[in-house]
Amino acid sequence: MPGMDNIIQQLVETVRAAASNQTPLCIRGGGSKDFYGGALRGESLSVAAYRGIIDYEPSELVLTARAGTPLDEIETALRDKGQMLAFEPPHFGPHATLGGCIAAGLSGPRRAYAGAARDTVLGVRMLDGKGDDLHFGGQVMKNVAGFDVSRLLAGSLGTLGVMLELSLKVLPLPVAETTLCFEQTAADAIALMNEWAGKPLPLSATAWHDGKLYVRLSGASAAVSAATQTLGGERIEANAAQRYWQDIREQSAAFFNTQRPLWRLSLKSTTPPLNLPGTQMLEWNGALRWLATDADAGAVREAATFGGGHATLFRGGDKSIGVFQPLPPALMTIQRNLKRTFDPAGIFNPGRLYPDF
Repeated sequence: MPGMDNIIQQLVETVRAAASNQTPLCIRGGGSKDFYGGALRGESLSVAAYRGIIDYEPSELVLTARAGTPLDEIETALRDKGQMLAFEPPHFGPHATLGGCIAAGLSGPRRAYAGAARDTVLGVRMLDGKGDDLHFGGQVMKNVAGFDVSRLLAGSLGTLGVMLELSLKVLPLPVAETTLCFEQTAADAIALMNEWAGKPLPLSATAWHDGKLYVRLSGASAAVSAATQTLGGERIEANAAQRYWQDIREQSAAFFNTQRPLWRLSLKSTTPPLNLPGTQMLEWNGALRWLATDADAGAVREAATFGGGHATLFRGGDKSIGVFQPLPPALMTIQRNLKRTFDPAGIFNPGRLYPDF
């Protein structure tokens, strides 16, 4: 398409000029995740105009679209064919784009059972820091030869390049779905979720908050019905259940309406309840802990390390402490080398991932 080719040419020229002049660029799609990561810096480089689904083969379970394509548009096209993005990406606003979704690398309630955002990425077209138009991966799951740049970009917050096009694996919508509710303490909920995870149950989401554990079952009608009988609990009406998981995915649930800093902790799923002040929500069998707290960042990160994971300052708070937990020296060296390889002039989204690059 001539119009789209012109947009790419403009992006190439902008990137090359910025690299030549050492001008930082702030890559943006719809801006729905501007709050996430370090503060925005540099001249705005919008990819929102480079949009549209390029290729979609429902029988092959693969969709290719431009990075500026609205997530709503993609999910509507998939629903029309009885399919979905299995990782349930949060939108956090009506202008969320495919590129922003993958750059943030965030996944919703289904992630622990269907895989993360990065697991769905098959191929990518991108501009590096020299303005070179590069292609990685493809449109088939067997394309695993060489360096897996496509998935490397997931969660990189635009620090490695400008994503232009993405090919993603999609999955069929479940035939049946049921949500159950149980009255449980946090400790008992963690034990139950991990017990269920070790059984052949069609789990697709779990969440605990304020004494209530919710579990979603998805799949074939017979499997969901059998699991419902096995687990018991209170069955939640379908529309109410859909709203519940939507509110968690989009953080519109009452728990997230807080003035306190919101932390996102990734831990071993069996980690006991955190002994920290504030309020907590558990997801992903206990592997994801949301914590709204005024506790010192050092205490939060120490608790996360003790639980075998790490803590991210997700919303609010003082970002000068570093949004993401510092990497061990060896991993930081790898991260620096990747940045230097893809963005030698250091112009892309400086400070979004780590303060010094």
